[in-house]
Amino acid sequence: MNYQTPSLRRALAADYAIGLMPPAASRRFEQLLLIDSELCVELAQWQECLMSLTETLPEQPVPDRVWHKVTARIDPQAMQPPVKRPLWSWFRVTIAACSLAAAVTLGVIYNRNDVRYGATLHSADAQSWMSIETREDYLRIKPQALAKVEKGRSLEMWLIPPGGKPVSLGVIPLGGEWEIKLGSAQKALISDSSTLAVSLEPEGGSPTGQPTGPVLYKGVLTAL
Repeated sequence: MNYQTPSLRRALAADYAIGLMPPAASRRFEQLLLIDSELCVELAQWQECLMSLTETLPEQPVPDRVWHKVTARIDPQAMQPPVKRPLWSWFRVTIAACSLAAAVTLGVIYNRNDVRYGATLHSADAQSWMSIETREDYLRIKPQALAKVEKGRSLEMWLIPPGGKPVSLGVIPLGGEWEIKLGSAQKALISDSSTLAVSLEPEGGSPTGQPTGPVLYKGVLTAL
């Protein structure tokens, strides 16, 4: 897996921060953090974003019985009377609680169980982008500050399976969220590490069945 892909790095950092990453994947991600300072920055940005979701929640002290249970599970033979925890310990617990609350909140908002893959498609200068969610029978597009498209031109989305040729998913509208229905052949090509790209085409889409204009947005699908 190419961990240098920006969209994949963002998705991995988000899953780790929220707490949705499986244990084995978490260990691999933590090893990457030891050698990749930019990935640490990406993770910190996600953690800060998630913490902002719980800023309005009142702080609650952790009961002593919780610490007893934690100690008992870690080392049943070393049960000790509760001691006053340093400030950094309380802060770590608070971060964990915030992450859990954020995970629940995001789960309710986005209904992640129904989302199979996700991607963030960026422009070359990263000034405009769109987020993508793929579900059972359709693909949902959420544009974010897209660049203007001149009259007489259209944006067309392409699915590029690993080692394969681009397959058109259709012309996408200019502005607002949009859903693209997926046929059986298109659904069969969607997988982890497949690429989504958006090219600038003549009005109505490419006349050749393959991209003819410049690629304006591009990103990699990751399993959610």
